[in-house]
Amino acid sequence: MTSLPVQEREPATIDPVTVVERRLAAPRPFPSLYSGNLLAVLERGWIAIKTQNWVILISGFVEPVLYLLAMGIGVGALVGDVPGPGGRTISYAAYIAPALLATSAMNGALYDSTTNVFFKLNYGKIYQTMLQTAMGPMDVALGEIMLALLRGLIYAIGFMGVMAVLGLVTSWWALAMIPAALLIAFGFASIGMAVTSYMKTFQQLDIIIFVMLPMFLFSATLYPIEVFPEAVQWFVKALPLWHGVEMMRHLAVGHLTWATLGHIVYFVAMCALGTLLTTLRLRKLFLR
Repeated sequence: MTSLPVQEREPATIDPVTVVERRLAAPRPFPSLYSGNLLAVLERGWIAIKTQNWVILISGFVEPVLYLLAMGIGVGALVGDVPGPGGRTISYAAYIAPALLATSAMNGALYDSTTNVFFKLNYGKIYQTMLQTAMGPMDVALGEIMLALLRGLIYAIGFMGVMAVLGLVTSWWALAMIPAALLIAFGFASIGMAVTSYMKTFQQLDIIIFVMLPMFLFSATLYPIEVFPEAVQWFVKALPLWHGVEMMRHLAVGHLTWATLGHIVYFVAMCALGTLLTTLRLRKLFLR
């Protein structure tokens, strides 16, 4: 018997245009805001980051490290041990190190979501170009915020390394400070980008520094909040950096309470609000 010839099928060819059309036609939760092209924003940002001067990139990491060395070791030799979370006695350097890690995450996120975003928004006209494609304003907002998180992650890991070398990491819970630093960075980056979208000149960026410095000095980073009058304490407790500092201190020594969860919820709400404000602002500016 002779076997019938098997009819070979030609390999199916994938039409890129068809793939794009199907992708765009896929249902999205917020079709007018989000198109699912977040990875394109991240890819473009990563290519730009690779060409930057890395010395400039890590410049914001140096300031908290210098504070840790000067205050933690220098002033710490005069202060001695202090009460930490839960009443546990710790060294002064171990007391301020988690606070400075929160500050480092804040610095990295704000530097990336203000100065860089301002240039792209007002001079590079990059966002205008992005929003002429299939991208939505939420794609751009989330992409830029996540790029700021990359800088915050670099700062957090580097600062944790400095803490480990100085012997300031005393609990395995301290490893949770790295994702906590990313949460802090996300909150500040989202709000920073929303605020920057309203600025028209480089001089207005000084307002960011004007806010950052007092918040760093008065958010119980270098001394307990109890030194302030009660009315001032309530004001300080409304500041985002104070919540970041307290959350970091709890994680550093493994003292987890409902207050720790409250600090986390504060930053989750801050992230959601900042992302929403940035998205709506970009849509108003470029999708009229």
